[in-house]
Amino acid sequence: MTDMTQTPEAEPGVQPRKPVKRGGGDPATRGRTTIADGVVEKIAGLAARDVVGVHAMGSGLSRTFGAVRDRVPGGSKSVSRGVKAEVGEVQTALDLEIVVDYGVSISDVARAVRENVIAAVERMTGLEVVEVNIAVSDVKLPEEEDEEPEPRIQ
Repeated sequence: MTDMTQTPEAEPGVQPRKPVKRGGGDPATRGRTTIADGVVEKIAGLAARDVVGVHAMGSGLSRTFGAVRDRVPGGSKSVSRGVKAEVGEVQTALDLEIVVDYGVSISDVARAVRENVIAAVERMTGLEVVEVNIAVSDVKLPEEEDEEPEPRIQ
């Protein structure tokens, strides 16, 4: 009787077969990852809002429409409001529109927003952020009330 657990002897002159490696190379390089513009916009919007001195994102008009949409059942608060991203295969560029609090240094806030946004986007996506353009569309004065339109639907 032959022991089935032993490997058979190779015939003289015949090379034993090597295990075949399927796919080849690093598994992390098999396939492609794409990241939607909206994903980068959300990351950038959240990172920008974390900066002290940023009162809101977007222009007054976009915030007004957004506030109405947020009150409609099923409407969701848009974290990407005031952010526009162009995403390529390895790089991204961002345009942000912000409202700053009165009394803060706009250049310091813009610098902090750039640093925070670049760090968050590059860390989470692996994309290189080539530019972050910031437009300051308004200054929130202390005596100003946040303008929230009355809901049309009760």
